[in-house]
Formats: sequence, structure tokens, C-alpha cells
Amino acid sequence: MVILTPVAAGEVRKFMEAEGVTAEQGGLRVSVMPGGCSGFKYGLVIEDKSADDDLTIELEGIKVFVDPFSAQYLSGTTIDYVTSMQGSGFTFKNPNSTGGCGCGSSFSA
Repeated sequence: MVILTPVAAGEVRKFMEAEGVTAEQGGLRVSVMPGGCSGFKYGLVIEDKSADDDLTIELEGIKVFVDPFSAQYLSGTTIDYVTSMQGSGFTFKNPNSTGGCGCGSSFSA
């Protein structure tokens, strides 16, 4: 469903530690929400536990929570963390995207 690179997983672990969330109890919520420049935007949040209807997968030792609405748009998406002279942050390579904008966190499907 979703691919989390080892570099991105390392950054997620740092955020989880900073928020006091252990890998046993919580994980990373990956979501798609209406909005952004192109129609949809990605969301990443550290959460204590999954919701009842979440799809929960374990990637790189991290639980990833995806709600049913988001799952239809995230299949095959690779989440990475990149550092460049322009800054650093999470990136999304989504094969379901039919377009996007310069910000890199908004897409159309």
C-alpha cells in the first residue's frame, strides 16, 4: 500500500520520540484531505493509537495508520525524507497523482 523509506522512517522515529510516543503504542498517520493547490493534500501526524476503521501496516518498524478515504489515493505511494540546500522535509511519490503543484504536498487524482 504505502512505502516508507529508511530515511523517512528515521525521521518519523525522531518525531515519535520527541512526542513521547513509543512504537508499541502509536505510529504515523498518513492521510489525504481535500484542499491544497491541486485538490488534495497529504497529512502526516504522530498518533497514540489507530482508529477503529484504520488500515494499520508496519513499515520499517513503524506502525502506519491509514483511514479508508485516504487508502484509495495512497496505494503505491512512496514517502521519503530529503535534505537539500533549499531545505528538508517529507516528499511523496504517488503513482495515482494526475497532477500537482510546486509545493510538493498537493496533488490531483
